[in-house]
Amino acid sequence: MKRQTRRTLLNVATALAVAATAALVLMPAAQAAAGTITSNVNVRSGPGTSYRVVDTAIRGTQVDVRQCEGNWCFVQKPGPDGWVSANYLSTGGRPANPTQPGLSFGFQVGPNGPTINFGNNQRPPIVVRPEPSYSEVCFYDRTRFRGESNCLTSGDSVRDLGRFADRISSIDNPDGLTVQVCSERNFRNCRTYTSSAASLGDFDDYIVSVRVR
Repeated sequence: MKRQTRRTLLNVATALAVAATAALVLMPAAQAAAGTITSNVNVRSGPGTSYRVVDTAIRGTQVDVRQCEGNWCFVQKPGPDGWVSANYLSTGGRPANPTQPGLSFGFQVGPNGPTINFGNNQRPPIVVRPEPSYSEVCFYDRTRFRGESNCLTSGDSVRDLGRFADRISSIDNPDGLTVQVCSERNFRNCRTYTSSAASLGDFDDYIVSVRVR
């Protein structure tokens, strides 16, 4: 083999090795984006309200968004990781697109996993069918729907509110869901609301478990 040909092949092999190494280093970082939790929200084991709650993310928590499906995103954070609704995520100080959050975080999920968009990528975006929206009830730690909040959807129940126990002072229930609030754990000594309540009277700061139907 001629010396010049051998040198050319060696240079090509070296370039391919360097490119492969760079891809291995850069891919994990490319598949994550910084996000912020905008309100207290349940973290679930899968992308939907039918999955169990594994944690509650507190407003202001910084997370790494790994992927999105429909209007749910998988986040890594202090404590258990899991899926949160994109309605409670922001990036760069702006709310995430609630129907196609991957556009906000620079990637989307197709049948073969995450697809990364680098700005000058001219390929048409993958169309992700959004999930239907669900009615929500939000519980606030101050009267007239002010202060820190925690929101649940129909079918959710919390037997012990933990750090949010004895703090609820108002309930925003715009869609008229059946909301049961209880002063003891495991849904004992309860009261039912089917509309919003700007003040809870003698149940103010006296709620330990809740469920929404």
